[in-house]
Amino acid sequence: MKLTTDALIVRENNNIGESDRFVTALTRDCGLIRASVRGARNLKSRSSSATQLLCYSRLTLYRGREKYIVDDAEPIKVFFGVREQLDKLALAQYFCELAGVLAPQEEPAEEALRLLLNALHYLAEGSRPLPLLKAVTELRLLCQAGYMPSVAVCSGCGAQDGMWFSPLQGVLLCDTCHGTIGAVPVSPAVLAALRHIVYAPFERCFAFALPEMETTALGDVVERFLLAQLGRSFNTLEFYHSLT
Repeated sequence: MKLTTDALIVRENNNIGESDRFVTALTRDCGLIRASVRGARNLKSRSSSATQLLCYSRLTLYRGREKYIVDDAEPIKVFFGVREQLDKLALAQYFCELAGVLAPQEEPAEEALRLLLNALHYLAEGSRPLPLLKAVTELRLLCQAGYMPSVAVCSGCGAQDGMWFSPLQGVLLCDTCHGTIGAVPVSPAVLAALRHIVYAPFERCFAFALPEMETTALGDVVERFLLAQLGRSFNTLEFYHSLT
């Protein structure tokens, strides 16, 4: 049985024969899937451009024994602007690698797909600072995957001011309660940004601005939280940091 769905190609591997391509795609209806694309490395194939990394496409699939087979692929959007600068491309590749870990598999992934598409759009357009895009995408993906931090009040006493954040516990702690090892102080502006990213409706999650120093601090807090929760780093993240 064939299925047609929209998808973002988050990984590609061309080392499976002379003309085939193997991809990981974040699909709207089936979440993360692995699929082979027959003849995609043939320049005359209509599936060639539509199944390249970072291409948003409409795929027609059918299920094989161990993976999906792409029967047809039509590009919807190719984020050319992402490839104009190496740091943009590195960040986009990191988003894809992160989605490959956090996005749902074999179930609908509307929110994760929308988040990545919005992030890539802003990245290509250059309309948001890269550190801000990184923080929003990381934290919303974490929330969608069940790693939502508690950033309303101090988890110890309910205070709302003088906050520290524990990346390991994913909670706020006030000046009195922050004895937890590894807790980092957060300014009122960074705290407001954290709350916005976590609690705002999807349509508004990218709709805020911070001064450069506060944006850097936000990025540091979110990345610490991500690495603590997942217990691992990413090659694409380390490469991105080598450029910035």
